[in-house]
Amino acid sequence: MKRQIVGALRSLAVAFSVAASFSVVTPVTAAEPLKIGYSDWPGWIAWEVAIQKDFFKEVGVDVKFEWMEYVPSMEAFSAGKIDAVNMTNGDALVNGATGKASTAILLTDYSNGNDMIIAGPGIESIKDLKGKSVGVELNFVDHLLLLKGLEANGMTEADVKLVNFPTNETPQALASKGVDAIGAWYPVAGQALKQVAGSKPIYTSKDAPGLIYDALYVSRESLASRRDDWKKVTAVWLKTVAFIKDPATKDEAIKIMAARVSVPPEEYAKSLEGTFLLDGPGNLKHMAAGDGLDSVVGSSKIVDDFNVKNKVYETPQEVQSYLDDTLMKEVAK
Repeated sequence: MKRQIVGALRSLAVAFSVAASFSVVTPVTAAEPLKIGYSDWPGWIAWEVAIQKDFFKEVGVDVKFEWMEYVPSMEAFSAGKIDAVNMTNGDALVNGATGKASTAILLTDYSNGNDMIIAGPGIESIKDLKGKSVGVELNFVDHLLLLKGLEANGMTEADVKLVNFPTNETPQALASKGVDAIGAWYPVAGQALKQVAGSKPIYTSKDAPGLIYDALYVSRESLASRRDDWKKVTAVWLKTVAFIKDPATKDEAIKIMAARVSVPPEEYAKSLEGTFLLDGPGNLKHMAAGDGLDSVVGSSKIVDDFNVKNKVYETPQEVQSYLDDTLMKEVAK
């Protein structure tokens, strides 16, 4: 009798187990949104067009953009709070050496005039800076731009006196005549030109196109686990650039971008000229390996040398490891 009861209980347990296996459905959890940090630079504000026009929804990828100041955006990326960040090729190397390595899956642009060496009244050229003081954020991109300008004019860093200032403080430094010239990027460069009567750019990134590339850098873990989603983001970028460059939609695009930073569209249109947005062919061209500024690889080698020389980090890096052009090749073909 006991065996019969035990057997019956076992049979009942098996029945419940089998029933449970059919009735319990494991919930399907949707993928978390890709989190991307972006800040006030025309090549990155361009993403605002994709956001407002629902381009990401059209390709079926959930993306959340986090609006931040530039340096905090890199810090958030290093801390793992976001999956990707928009930054310069030089800053990506610094971030990788001191925080978190990343991979550029697309180039948004190269600076084409929006990074400037701006001089106060009475200084007309780089050569006029001999013996003068220049306020610049040491070891950042416009320090490198200044060195390139000096080199182009047969001068060296020893010919000027460098004064270290956070970039957002350089306009005040020039206005107070604490320095004779400054190095700054947009929008700070524009603020300096407005604030200091008689000031003028005497050397810009348009004089050295390709010295400063901007890109979308993705965490290597996220790229490995969600490659298809990042491929969709890459496709959205190409659609966004086409929308901005198309004469039929350019005005609408500029209004969207200008609204993000509360600037009149006609004023923003001028600043956009200093950023050369890169479409599919432009990406493939500048992502190809090379030694000069025409290649992000060649440009990054120059920045890497600069960083090591200035002890930003000690060991030269393999700059090619910061680049993956396979997604771009797949969507731009």
